[in-house]
Amino acid sequence: MAPFTAEANVLGVVRNTVREYGLLQSGDTVLVAVSGGMDSVVLLDVLSRLTEFNLRLIVAHLNHCLRGEDSAGDERFVADLAAVYGVPVVSEAIDVRELCRRERLSLEDGARKARYAFYGRAASRYGASVVALGHHADDQAETVLMRLLRGSGTAGLAAMNPRRGESYIRPLLQLRRAEIAAYFSATGLRCRTDASNADVTFLRNRIRHEVIPYLSHLNPSVVGRLTTTARLLAADEEILCAVTEDAFQRLSKRDDLNRLVLDLGGLRREKVGLRYRVYRRAISLLKGDLTRVAACHIQQIDQLALAGKPNALFFLPGRLAVVREYDRLTFSVDVPDLHFPGELVVAGPGDFSLPGGGVLRVASVAPSVALAGDGGRQRAIVDLAAAPFPWCVRGVRPGDRFRPSGMSGSKKVKDYFIDEKVPVALRSAIPLIFSEGKLILICGYRLSNDALVGVHTHAAVAVEVCGQPAKSP
Repeated sequence: MAPFTAEANVLGVVRNTVREYGLLQSGDTVLVAVSGGMDSVVLLDVLSRLTEFNLRLIVAHLNHCLRGEDSAGDERFVADLAAVYGVPVVSEAIDVRELCRRERLSLEDGARKARYAFYGRAASRYGASVVALGHHADDQAETVLMRLLRGSGTAGLAAMNPRRGESYIRPLLQLRRAEIAAYFSATGLRCRTDASNADVTFLRNRIRHEVIPYLSHLNPSVVGRLTTTARLLAADEEILCAVTEDAFQRLSKRDDLNRLVLDLGGLRREKVGLRYRVYRRAISLLKGDLTRVAACHIQQIDQLALAGKPNALFFLPGRLAVVREYDRLTFSVDVPDLHFPGELVVAGPGDFSLPGGGVLRVASVAPSVALAGDGGRQRAIVDLAAAPFPWCVRGVRPGDRFRPSGMSGSKKVKDYFIDEKVPVALRSAIPLIFSEGKLILICGYRLSNDALVGVHTHAAVAVEVCGQPAKSP
């Protein structure tokens, strides 16, 4: 039997992790995130020794430009390290402090965003199958505590997985920091020391240097307990994600503005925990992540969904808007700025570009088309004798009225929109067509009695809007 050593221990744990979670396949191109610190240096060394996988390694380093010459020194160190292993290196320098100022992010959030964006670019450039990150069990315990302090549900407390989606792997996640340090010493590796890791103004560093040592006095196995909790919650999360996805598919759709729309009637029948998860799923799809979205925001969305007001608006961090529109709850990046400025003159059949986007198509048709019922909500057939050219096309204005087809008397357009539950964000973009001062058509919605084709009609046109968002939902 081979003697137990720090090297054998680490290599054994990593091989088990790789097999258990299917992290690597033979011949994979792996982008290895190397900061120059101990964990990432060990990660590179361990992957280089997994010869059975015949991996092609690429070293990736991001210079955050936060520590002046020290940051430049890290970049040079990593380049030299890659040369020792005979592997390519890709590096970039990004002014993270400026990024944080520009996008109003904390230094920690900004650095993370910059790193993952860089990894994505580098992986694409080299055709990497996966990106390997150096997180370990102590990082996992710190993450659980951070998220617990900030307020998080099961998904957050499940923290990190050995595999994140299809692109990221964490081969060291089941190793303690002490085990990695023992391997580092036994192999004679060198690394760079980042003085900012001791700065307790950062929450993670306070947890690492103050909270976990204190908790270890109460329970020496606290890191193991926290990582086990994260692992159990991750298993539960798999089941909950499947339930959430099923509910999301039933309750959601994309509307004509490419917003995510949730059906409030169905949503209200679900348990509160599932509603919360559906909201988070919608946000994540639009925003790409849940950064800066806290439990209080999810609760506010739920209050909006359950409130009696038919129309209301709520903004989330990251310029995400949640809008209540009657029996719909919509999620979008910013509130749609839709309006129909000015007026458009239509002198006869043809295609006309609309100011709000799309094309108004007017084409001559036989009156028999309308009499045969070949019109409908989206394609209206207009009697030209009753509604002669030129037409004026514009957006809705206060006081506009028309005589809806199939109804007696007239109706305010505003009241018609309310009765039809037309989303408020859409109303000002819907083209209205006037002939001789009379409203003859609300495009995509209703024709006026004044323009209906009849048995005595001699000339008619078909009217429809193509590629314009203000259609009936």
